[in-house]
Amino acid sequence: MIRVLLADDEAMIRAGVRAILASAGDIEVVAEAGDGREAVALAQRHRPHVCLLDIRMPHLDGLRAAAELRRTCPQSAVMMLTTFNEEEYIATALGSGAAGFALKSGDPGELLAGVRAVHGGGAYLSPTVARHVITQMAGGRLGRRAGARARTAGLTPREREVLGLVGAGLSNAEIADRLHVVEGTVKTYVSQVLARLELKNRVQIAVLAHEAGLVPDGTDDGAEGGTAAG
Repeated sequence: MIRVLLADDEAMIRAGVRAILASAGDIEVVAEAGDGREAVALAQRHRPHVCLLDIRMPHLDGLRAAAELRRTCPQSAVMMLTTFNEEEYIATALGSGAAGFALKSGDPGELLAGVRAVHGGGAYLSPTVARHVITQMAGGRLGRRAGARARTAGLTPREREVLGLVGAGLSNAEIADRLHVVEGTVKTYVSQVLARLELKNRVQIAVLAHEAGLVPDGTDDGAEGGTAAG
């Protein structure tokens, strides 16, 4: 039997997916979680063959849960199940170590095929996702986004927020005002980001923030203060 952990914050979705998996005969759901943090804890306890994760979950989303599972439960393959097929979700999921990606709107047979494929050490992309990946790879954007997302995955939420605001061209003082902290705290965060990502200056921070898609909407004003030292 293929032992599966199922994580989705919607109980109705979990029930539907569980029914599809149970119909296969060779797949058993050994644990269910309502958020990413619970999913990681249950995976460590039950050691499933496959972790089937929704992308949008509270406390710890599926993308960050996948990265944590890769570190703490490397024997468990990760497959993402979502209604979202935008480039950034696909890129980040693959960069976080997911071996499969299926859409909730897809055919149930795709879900079963995906679980079996990743359990066997392979990879699986639903046909819709596969077409999207091929299109994006032709332009080279998917690889850059995936690399940038994977590189920043280890930052804390606050560090990612500061990284995005630096990318938006805000000075330390402007970031401090936006986050309601003192400017010295922002300088500390910037220094931490530089050290952890092995970057040399704020320009490199800004480039990485844009590649990772972390620049908040409506803040990219091109202010010169964002590239100043400090």
